[in-house]
Amino acid sequence: MSRGLGIPVKLLHEGSGDVVTVELKSGELYRGSMIECEDNWNCQLDNITFTAKDGKVSQHEHVFIRGNKVRFMVIPDMLKNAPMFKRLDAKIKELISWELAEVEQLP
Repeated sequence: MSRGLGIPVKLLHEGSGDVVTVELKSGELYRGSMIECEDNWNCQLDNITFTAKDGKVSQHEHVFIRGNKVRFMVIPDMLKNAPMFKRLDAKIKELISWELAEVEQLP
């Protein structure tokens, strides 16, 4: 059975080229420009500010983060206006109008 990508993964791909913050399950933080991100959340970042668990901050040129180590990512607010959400809004409106039409036909 073929399934499409979920909203979080699509949003992650939209964030390529933007500055993101990645927190790992270990508590470490990486903040930098996302070069590329894969469907499994593996990602590459450039010009990194790394914050260790103990609070020490260091700079790195390039890092590769394994997706299964990611706790969460903070992406730019401007992505809330991504085109995929407009398509999603249209589908939701269509579904709601279809359900309302069904309710109106009930005896």
